[in-house]
Amino acid sequence: TAYARIRVARHHTGPGAPDAFGTEAWCAGVDPLPYTTGPGQLRPGDIGFGHARRGGTPPSELFRSIRRWSTYQHRLTEWINRCRRVHGEALQIVVLDQTGFELPWEALDLPPEPGAGLRGGPLGALVDVARWLDDFPDRAVAPDGRVLSFFHADMTRDQEFFDPYEHRPHFGIESFLNTLDDLDGQRTGLVYMGCHGTFDQELSKLTLGGGTWADYHDLDMRLLGRDESLVCLNACHSGRFLDYGGDGRQYLRGFTQIFLRNGAGGCIVSAGAVGDPEARVMIRRIVDTVTEDSGRPVAGALRAFRAEVYDTFLAGGGVPMMVRDDGTFDAERQRNVLRLLYSLMFQYYGHPLSTLRLTARPHGAPVAAGTGGRP
Repeated sequence: TAYARIRVARHHTGPGAPDAFGTEAWCAGVDPLPYTTGPGQLRPGDIGFGHARRGGTPPSELFRSIRRWSTYQHRLTEWINRCRRVHGEALQIVVLDQTGFELPWEALDLPPEPGAGLRGGPLGALVDVARWLDDFPDRAVAPDGRVLSFFHADMTRDQEFFDPYEHRPHFGIESFLNTLDDLDGQRTGLVYMGCHGTFDQELSKLTLGGGTWADYHDLDMRLLGRDESLVCLNACHSGRFLDYGGDGRQYLRGFTQIFLRNGAGGCIVSAGAVGDPEARVMIRRIVDTVTEDSGRPVAGALRAFRAEVYDTFLAGGGVPMMVRDDGTFDAERQRNVLRLLYSLMFQYYGHPLSTLRLTARPHGAPVAAGTGGRP
């Protein structure tokens, strides 16, 4: 594989020591980054995308915290810039983060290098970035087929995202999950869930579409193994992981892990809350960007989308102060920051060269009716 690899692992220093992490990285044509840790690699509690929500940490404060954290990772950001100098726009990075610390790698702020023609900004807006679990992905996939979806009752209008394509929507979670075991139907390129998710420190309170983590864990989802479909989970906290060992084995539990284990070719998930109108606009744009060009890898489509949002962010003045000259809260410019954070909050797990091709709905064919539940 030709992509650059970054491995992030917990750093164990002894009983009573604070949680910390270390990084190491490899890229063709660039000296490896040896395992690196230090005082700037303590577990950060205030920079996870779970804070990016209305009523949470003000967007500008969260963004500034992430930028400060990025300066502590200077050995890594300098190494990434060396890779950018060697490979230019062709650089792709896969992050294997096994910490469970909710580190926002897509938002890692790279310093500019004007002499080398490198602009600065969030990693996910400058480089094709993917994540993976357990080990680095060894092959790209190209899922091809219809859309298979589930929509919660208050998200059914999102069906319109897929009007141009062959689409089988569901409004009942049980009938939808049963369909993931049905190998008699046509091939599926995209599995999409527009629903609610919850995250908590109790495993039984990790939910997606009303089902618990344990409900999903017991499913085979054989359709994913056959079709290697891309899975998009448009649900709050769908990409978060709980470090849990209450059943006798300690490991990171999450819905991303279940879908990938069952054969999904990749997952687009949310590392935070997505329930407000700004987030809905973001996921619509992500779906449009990923599906409009079947020859462009998903990671490249997401980078292009984030780059556009980042350019808009800069054109709007960048990171604002909390208040205007008159002492009032600068709501509009804070929304500008929130849009950028949302674009970075949707994370992609998969091979950086994997693509997606959806089957077009025949001209004049009716839009498919839903199955199960009530639209």
